[in-house]
Amino acid sequence: MSMERMNTITLFLYNIVVYNIPLLYGTVGEIITEKSGSLNLGVEGLMFMGGAFGLCGAFVYGQAAGDHAVGAVAVAIALLASFAAGVIGSLIFSFLTITLRANQNVTGLALTIFGTGVGQFVGELMRLKVGGNVTVSNALKDAFANPVLPKFLQDIPVVGPILFSYNFFVYLGFAAAIIMAYVMAKTRCGLSLCAVGESPATADAAGINVTKYRYLATVIGGGISAVGGMVYTMTIAGGVWNHTGLSGEGWVAVALVIFCLWKPLNALWGSILFGGLLIFYLRLPLPFLPTQIYKVLPYIVTAIVLIVVSMRQHKEDQPPQGLGLNYFREER
Repeated sequence: MSMERMNTITLFLYNIVVYNIPLLYGTVGEIITEKSGSLNLGVEGLMFMGGAFGLCGAFVYGQAAGDHAVGAVAVAIALLASFAAGVIGSLIFSFLTITLRANQNVTGLALTIFGTGVGQFVGELMRLKVGGNVTVSNALKDAFANPVLPKFLQDIPVVGPILFSYNFFVYLGFAAAIIMAYVMAKTRCGLSLCAVGESPATADAAGINVTKYRYLATVIGGGISAVGGMVYTMTIAGGVWNHTGLSGEGWVAVALVIFCLWKPLNALWGSILFGGLLIFYLRLPLPFLPTQIYKVLPYIVTAIVLIVVSMRQHKEDQPPQGLGLNYFREER
């Protein structure tokens, strides 16, 4: 294989991983939420809010600090701002669906509209304040996008560019998926969370606080999903405000949860697959196929997985039994 072809393949694999990271955050966050029995379809809105607030935080810090701005501080501010935005949006969803027992599907769709509107308001407000495009400085952009591991690891032939040449958020996303998989499978807290999602009445009878676990899972999951929106804005979109949003990343994340069978570890390779499908038309376009066909591929793959899972009828591949159902304690 020629060196040029090897470099092309390596670059393609690198781009697949980079493009999958926002999906990974959105998917892991929604898996946590759905494991508790809450079905939050507002992931797109949460990610939009996370992108807007994360960019706003980094931009305001950069403007205030000027030439003294530190990249690591900007990253921390964007991370906290986006997570906080997701927490606020998820708290609204939780109050309506867990406390007031509103319909989860309708509330989730409303959250998508609300989050998109709030994100656009914040972004356009910043644009009007500065009188032009809202973008962070090149130095701060590099802090979000540049590799964090030592140069000698990146220079390892073939392996280096594929494994060791990514920004901080790539490794953080992988760590989040692995940690969540361990927590759900090996800790008392995680097992209680899964019990709440499977049968809230049984969990309640066993002394598990259903309301607390659903609130915590929905809020933490929403915060993680919102971080994915910030990662998209600061890395893929180049740290520039774009009112058109995330190109449906949140909806793809919801589909990816089903594809991954509600298992965080599956999100690692599933998000890479979906990331590849999403950018396939950028790297390997077929002239006789419109780009819209490529964007439909993740949903087609998800539909196929749903059909296969339904035919197999394996319990471990099914969604939590209490998913999308409000819990009425007085009916226990």
